[in-house]
Amino acid sequence: MLSPKRTKFRKPHRGNFKGIATKGNTLVFGEFALQALEAAWITSRQIEAGRRTISRTAKRGGKLYIRIFPHKSISAKPAETRMGSGKGSPDYWVAVVKPGRILYEIQGVPRDIAEKALALASAKMPVKTRILTQTNA
Repeated sequence: MLSPKRTKFRKPHRGNFKGIATKGNTLVFGEFALQALEAAWITSRQIEAGRRTISRTAKRGGKLYIRIFPHKSISAKPAETRMGSGKGSPDYWVAVVKPGRILYEIQGVPRDIAEKALALASAKMPVKTRILTQTNA
């Protein structure tokens, strides 16, 4: 799973999902990409599931770029705990994704295989996505 080596604060605020992605919203490294159309938190487990799906479908050919990283920790309190006594301990890590953000890019594989791989990875994501190519980016 992806997680940062160190952070400035252990328990960040929840934040908000307002606006669209201004960074990471263009095709930069690859020929095909998976772009988010909704805002959500994508967990490190979901990012890893998408990565495994793409690399397995592409038969480990070509090059895969993961354009998101889970920098935010989400805290949770244990089950059946009474209210109060502070905030829970960090439970898992998420990447904050806004509409327009590129999630994965792939290059060096044929178009049909790349589109199939990205479509399967899209099923692992908690957001609606679309597949971009170099021409319609």
